[in-house]
Amino acid sequence: MKILVTGYTGQLGFDVIRELKARNVECIGTTRNEFSLTDTEKMQAFVKAYKPDAVIHCAAYTAVDKAEDEVELCDQINHLATKELANVCKEINAKMIYISTDYVFAGSGEDFYEVNDEKAPQNVYGKSKLDGELAVQEILDKYFIVRISWVFGNNGKNFIKTMLNLAKTHDKLTVVNDQIGSPTYTVDLAKLLCDMALSDKYGIYHATNEGICSWYDFACEIFKQADIKINVKPVPSTAFPTKAKRPHNSRMSKKCLDEAGFNRLPAWKDASLRYLQELNM
Repeated sequence: MKILVTGYTGQLGFDVIRELKARNVECIGTTRNEFSLTDTEKMQAFVKAYKPDAVIHCAAYTAVDKAEDEVELCDQINHLATKELANVCKEINAKMIYISTDYVFAGSGEDFYEVNDEKAPQNVYGKSKLDGELAVQEILDKYFIVRISWVFGNNGKNFIKTMLNLAKTHDKLTVVNDQIGSPTYTVDLAKLLCDMALSDKYGIYHATNEGICSWYDFACEIFKQADIKINVKPVPSTAFPTKAKRPHNSRMSKKCLDEAGFNRLPAWKDASLRYLQELNM
């Protein structure tokens, strides 16, 4: 088995490569230098030369607010490049795992979204990821679409690192409490993605750590686990206006994992504690 992982320098790609190597699976991680998602010819040539059995596509345009002004670039990276990658996967008969997002849904109500619920992205980023999903489904039979949310890992920026850094210079913070979802630890997700790549249980999945919380709840737990004394005040989303609309409801059902026989990810509180230990907190 030979696996190509895009976005090796990102939080998720880094941990996927680390997990594959721990399993002694032959793999290669690409960066934008040799695998630019804005140069599809070069990208396709790279894949054809390596001839992987599976591609785990972690690279993406993720600057959600900036995407509102860079619509074409966001679409090129998240949609059109994904489409071309799917085409080359079909040509070489490789499986493809496409990482998607809770942003493909409207993000309203309080129900847990099932994998086939109606899609209604509320911003440019969400639409580009949905278009990527649709391209993969149209072109390939051997695919996994994995929707995640609130990602944190060691190799990049994330909410936990932001909170820890703010705590160094503030004794009081305000954090949004009306957006509900589930954090996703890249170490835990990487194990699931590797399990998928080594299987033929194709389909659409939701994969986040177990349990739900608000960003406010998440922040409070981080400071509790890190033993940091700080005053955290809950506020509505309107206190932090953003160019791109954020979902208030990012709850996603994991029934799909159960039905396919994949293990759910551990509880998010357990994941954040292990992450803090990884950061030597």
